[in-house]
Formats: sequence, structure tokens, C-alpha cells
Amino acid sequence: MASLAAAPADAQRRGGSISIQGANHGGTASRSVNRQTGSSTVTRGIQTNSGAGATTTRGGTWSNGTYNGGKATTLNNGTTFGRSTTATSNGDGSGSFSTTATGPNGQSHTVSGTVTKIPQ
Repeated sequence: MASLAAAPADAQRRGGSISIQGANHGGTASRSVNRQTGSSTVTRGIQTNSGAGATTTRGGTWSNGTYNGGKATTLNNGTTFGRSTTATSNGDGSGSFSTTATGPNGQSHTVSGTVTKIPQ
């Protein structure tokens, strides 16, 4: 006798792709999702029949009051750009964050700071 069991809530994978073709053009789009306790990753891609395309991956991990995550896009020509973020709960009601964005030419910019709890 066969038995069916649901996947644990802390480990879920989903995804799929679609291809659309026309008389002189077309392409394929895909997506995959992987969620587990404390982490998540989503990858999306698009490719045209003419060779243009990109793949984007975004995701993050979180544990013990800290989040680390980001997003990266890579074009078919190898150009990459994206951002990364770290956010931490300081335990006193405040939080610290730092985000770095990197452009397609390698330039980057970082913004960081602390958010404090407003006294009541």
C-alpha cells in the first residue's frame, strides 16, 4: 500500500517554467522557490530566443535576531548587479542595519545606521 505524506512546513520547494513562442520571437521564463526554517531563496530567469536574458536570485537567512539577505542579477553578457543587507536586533529595542548596492559597472554605495526605540 502506498502512503502519501505532506512535505514538512520548514522545507518547501516550488518552481516551474513557461515558454511562449511567436512567429518571429519568443522566450522562456522560469522560477524556483526554496523555503526552509530560517532561510528563503527565489531564483527567476528569463531567456529570449534572440539570446538576451537574465537570472535573478534573491534570498535571506535569519536567526537569533539577525537577518542577512540580498538580491543579485546576472545578465547573459556576464554583467552582475544587486544589493546585500544585514539587519540586527540589538536587544534594547533598537536595531542596526547596513545595505550595500552594487551597480553593473562595479560601483557600490553603502547605507547603514541604527533605529532607536522611541521612549513612551
